[in-house]
Amino acid sequence: MFYEIKEERVSLRIKAQPNASRSEFCEVYGEDAIKIRIKAPAVEGAANKELVKFLSKCFKVPKGDIIFKTGQSSKIKIIEFPLTEKFSTWIEENGYR
Repeated sequence: MFYEIKEERVSLRIKAQPNASRSEFCEVYGEDAIKIRIKAPAVEGAANKELVKFLSKCFKVPKGDIIFKTGQSSKIKIIEFPLTEKFSTWIEENGYR
């Protein structure tokens, strides 16, 4: 599974695709990551900043609470943030339970 919930925190394994026409969730990538297209290019951290902004908006999490556990300079990343009602709803609506 591409996410893990432990002690009211979510770890999300992401396959990032920078330089997309818009930021959006795509399909599950392999068995253990979710692909996210990112509008910004992978230059000087722009894609990572856009990814944080995108996740913050989607899951109603303050940007400062989203941290990179691994993969800041890689396409495969693990990002951690507090569990929110919005994330739980998104998981259920998309059948990822």
